[in-house]
Amino acid sequence: MTGQAPAIILGIETSCDETAAAIVVRDQFGHSTIRSNVVRSQLDEHAAFGGVVPELAARAHVTYLDHIIAQACREADITLTDVDAIAATAGPGLIGGVLVGLTTAKALAAALNKPLLAINHLEAHALTARMTDQVAFPYPMLLVSGGHSQFVLVRGVGDYQRWGTAIDDALGEAFDKIAKLLALGHPGGPAVEAIAKKGDPKRFKFPRPLLREARLDFSFSGLKTAVYLQAEALAPLSDTDVADIAASFQATVAEIVSVRARQALDRFKAELPKAAPQLVVAGGVAANRAIAAALATVCEQADATLIMPPIALCTDNGAMVAWAGAERFAMGVRDRLDVTARPRWPLDLPNMQVGASEEARHEP
Repeated sequence: MTGQAPAIILGIETSCDETAAAIVVRDQFGHSTIRSNVVRSQLDEHAAFGGVVPELAARAHVTYLDHIIAQACREADITLTDVDAIAATAGPGLIGGVLVGLTTAKALAAALNKPLLAINHLEAHALTARMTDQVAFPYPMLLVSGGHSQFVLVRGVGDYQRWGTAIDDALGEAFDKIAKLLALGHPGGPAVEAIAKKGDPKRFKFPRPLLREARLDFSFSGLKTAVYLQAEALAPLSDTDVADIAASFQATVAEIVSVRARQALDRFKAELPKAAPQLVVAGGVAANRAIAAALATVCEQADATLIMPPIALCTDNGAMVAWAGAERFAMGVRDRLDVTARPRWPLDLPNMQVGASEEARHEP
């Protein structure tokens, strides 16, 4: 979409355990400039509990969000009066945290007389590649973020078709549970990856659930159970056992994701033969190098382009929320101040449609 005035958007993200705010500018040609992107992690607050405690997360957002927003404005060298709109995650996520960010955004929008943009957290991930790589619609996306593992066809802003999803544990949840089993600490993904580097990925042959089926769904519950049983059979675990279990689990996951990614690319080519073959990967699990390397191999073999935003923009952050807001703002979307926070908000719900013309939704 061209010919529009540049827009300065404040993005606020509080859906889990990162308190984040950013200033992003979308120019008249649809290109982005990240003026600031401030993220405060809550790892220290939750470390003793082995996972995120929702009430503690919400309290931390209340304590720090105002300061994070102020810092984002300082780094961008603007004041709040300079922004054109305020975007905030309205779900899905831990409802206490979502409420903190969305309520703050509503208060700012009302006080400053600025438009409000209530953003689906998953849509923010889905559109990040357009901010970083100017990816044109349509494109298939593998979203592996927190409690979500799914393949989605991104046809336009607000226009999504889910091709497959996790029918039980999401991949991020599986990593967290295996890390807890092996006493590796939190967050689980980086902990498992670190110890896996020291292990033998071929020592244990774990199951690959659903891989004989053509559908693009994931199932990690059976894999998790197999890992539990193996650890129980070996108890007490030596350091070598722990490293080998982690490495074998990670190798199994990489294979599962690779097979599904190839199936998704084949479907994309069959259904949209005129579109450029590409695979966008979004979400924090994309930081896992073994999975990223496996996906790179799949795309090379399929003669497709792998697009993976920088890790800082794959994990939860305010810039992706600001950008999703900028995309919607450019299409004339505005949200009412009585918009509600949602703990669950599937990306492909009909009410995600943004009310623009078909041409506007699909224009690169």
